[in-house]
Amino acid sequence: MERSTTPELSRGAHTEVPGSLLAVVISWRSEHAMDAVALLLGAEGTVRTDRDLVFFNAPRHLSQAVTLDQQPEPHTARLSVSLPRTEAAVQRIVIGGALDAGTFAEMSGLTLEVLDANGPVARFAVADVEPVRALLFGEFYRRDGGWRFRAVGQGWASGLAGLVTEFGVAVTESDRRGPELTRPHRALPPPPPPAPERADWHPDPEDRTRLRWWDGTGWTTETAVFVPAGSRRCPRCGAELRRRMLGGHAPCRSCEQRVAEYLAQWQARARRVLATDGLDGTGWDDLLAGLRYQRIEEHRGRELLREIGIAHVERQVTFAFADGEVLDDELESFEHAVTELRLGGPLIDDLRRRMQRGHTLSRLRGGQLPLVRAPGLHLDPEEAVHLDIPAVHLRLLARGPRRTEGRLIASNKKLRFTGHGIGTELPWARVVSVRVQGGDVVVAATSARGGATFTVADPEYVAAVLEGALRVAKRLVLSPGQRDSRSVPQEVKAAVWQRDGGRCVECGDGHYLEFDHIIPISRGGATSAANLQILCRACNRAKGARI
Repeated sequence: MERSTTPELSRGAHTEVPGSLLAVVISWRSEHAMDAVALLLGAEGTVRTDRDLVFFNAPRHLSQAVTLDQQPEPHTARLSVSLPRTEAAVQRIVIGGALDAGTFAEMSGLTLEVLDANGPVARFAVADVEPVRALLFGEFYRRDGGWRFRAVGQGWASGLAGLVTEFGVAVTESDRRGPELTRPHRALPPPPPPAPERADWHPDPEDRTRLRWWDGTGWTTETAVFVPAGSRRCPRCGAELRRRMLGGHAPCRSCEQRVAEYLAQWQARARRVLATDGLDGTGWDDLLAGLRYQRIEEHRGRELLREIGIAHVERQVTFAFADGEVLDDELESFEHAVTELRLGGPLIDDLRRRMQRGHTLSRLRGGQLPLVRAPGLHLDPEEAVHLDIPAVHLRLLARGPRRTEGRLIASNKKLRFTGHGIGTELPWARVVSVRVQGGDVVVAATSARGGATFTVADPEYVAAVLEGALRVAKRLVLSPGQRDSRSVPQEVKAAVWQRDGGRCVECGDGHYLEFDHIIPISRGGATSAANLQILCRACNRAKGARI
């Protein structure tokens, strides 16, 4: 099935691509003859051997990762790129082209497309090309366990020889075609490092004896000392390390003091970032980039984040439950935070169970109901059963309460209870509301008896199924992402959280927090900052519906 939209890339833009068999098609409208070329590069940004060059004299890589089509359609060049077959040592696959006559500036309609089995996944319309005879169209590169494609559009006046020597292919003088092939006609920027979206230190492309800072968009002028692994020098400043009496080397005192000072500031900054932008803004990426810039191991910073991280996810959970609904994006955001902040332990496990439980109940209330078998039950045409569980029907008689054991059955048509000597049915048209009260499920209805009360093992789950079935029957289901009218606006949650300091106003506890209406909604209370407070679960349960 072809995609509805295809990313249109400009120079420097990038997009995620499927890690599958892809086709790269370069097309043009003018009468030029172009040869396509591909180079498979290692971590250093160069080919491992000359065999990593795929071109007209070597149209297939030994790994079968890249194959050049030797009989393409007119005015096209085509390569097959098999990302699953690409060796682990290959970090980038660059795609280029070369002309024997003319320049790329003279070509019209020059376009590169990346396609998979379902159609185009990226398109790069190459415009404003300088008069060069070789062009690097773009490159595939690894990122976070997957692959991305970036549009480049960089040219070489020296033709194919200039392009391939840039990436480490040995070319003899007899292979060169013309006096202009010695070097590119203009100073070219050094190629980007692997994973170019990540700001980090890398070997300087112009001097491999030092490191150079890549800020996520380009090379800067900032450099640092390069210390090989296993050296007896400080990996941060390059100073000689002192030997310990019992063996090994002591850490660099100067660097340790500077690192401690920076981490103290960094922790305060992390607290502010998580309290304001969270993990979705650029602030979090900048925090981690700051550690890399200071050449501090990331785990040392993360060790300072546990308390801050737990407070962050506690806030997420409290905000999610403020509306009584846990949406898909809220659960995903919680899981992302737990993973990104490397959190674990019993408290996190309990919060995860609470979020997953709330998400399940929200989906049920929203009409995403299960289908269950109901053996021995006579169903109406087109009737589907969503609930069939043991239940106790509670009736308040003049001589006292009477409890009858039986089965509670909910379908898309009606609510049934069958027990010894009793059987009742309530069409959804007569049901007014479903709620949990005192551990029982209370169904209010317009029938003569006014509804029913049931004791069940899991009243919250049962009430959610019945509410979902009621909404579906009465066409009251909310659209995806739509909030109930009782929802609390995000800015109101933030204001109450800030005012109450993220702690229970009764006992000061900072765990298992909930937003509480001081005057309950059932008694006319408003959903406003003045009528909301933060209570822990225990204090909220003790308060109940009292004012």
